[in-house]
Amino acid sequence: MPEGDTVWQAARRLHDALAGRVLTRSDFRVPKYATVDLTGRRVLNTIARGKHLLTRVEGDLTLHSHLRMEGAWKVYGRGERWRGGPGHQIRVVLGTDDRSAVGYRLPVLEFLRTGDEDRAVGHLGPDLLGPNWDGERALANLRTDPSRELGEALLDQRNLAGIGNVYKSELCFLLGVTPWLPVGALPADRAAELPVLARKLLEANRDRAVRRTTGLPHQDLFVYGRAPRPCLRCRTSVRVADQGDGSQERPTYWCPTCQAGPAPAPGSPQRWRDRYHRTGT
Repeated sequence: MPEGDTVWQAARRLHDALAGRVLTRSDFRVPKYATVDLTGRRVLNTIARGKHLLTRVEGDLTLHSHLRMEGAWKVYGRGERWRGGPGHQIRVVLGTDDRSAVGYRLPVLEFLRTGDEDRAVGHLGPDLLGPNWDGERALANLRTDPSRELGEALLDQRNLAGIGNVYKSELCFLLGVTPWLPVGALPADRAAELPVLARKLLEANRDRAVRRTTGLPHQDLFVYGRAPRPCLRCRTSVRVADQGDGSQERPTYWCPTCQAGPAPAPGSPQRWRDRYHRTGT
């Protein structure tokens, strides 16, 4: 699943391509909206809310989309070849005189009244890249379940919106704790640092083509995707294991030397996976 910075970039591309322009093409290729026609309407803006995209159109209409694992929005100029995938994967095309925004493999695509957007995003916690970010509220949300594993709590968008599997692993490394540490066991100084550091990471990467968390030359990430290579700080082999409730387990990376706290127990849903793993979310 894309991280909040990736979704923010997608929102900016859509906004730059469509905002303020009148739609000359409207092609919805999902049965529910097959007869919807937005041609002649002006696009007002596109914003990201956590990992959700909201494209607002004249007439109190919002097109809500979510990329999940496989979805993508691509923007093409007039006459440019569409390269986002085969035609049967296209779910929607929104076009102006000189641009086409094409949504591929979108698992969530729905219309809302703009005034009813909270139906789709009202459950989300503070948005790490939003204008009304509230770090104190985000930390309070995380602390509502002190026994929950920190990694799982960070992925829960109801606590704070925008962290995915990459930032979960990297943030825990930078805090010096394992993703399996209970939220309530997080030292007070690290807890105070968490929302500040999380926002700093996403803000630093929202304008980058390649995500970086290390500040080191030729090394983009500290732990994510690096098992079993040496930790960049201590040279211990980076580990990877599944973390999740069994229904949705995610590869989670950590350094057993640099990060304090529990590791996944053998035989639990967090099964050991000490092989090289490049899967992203």
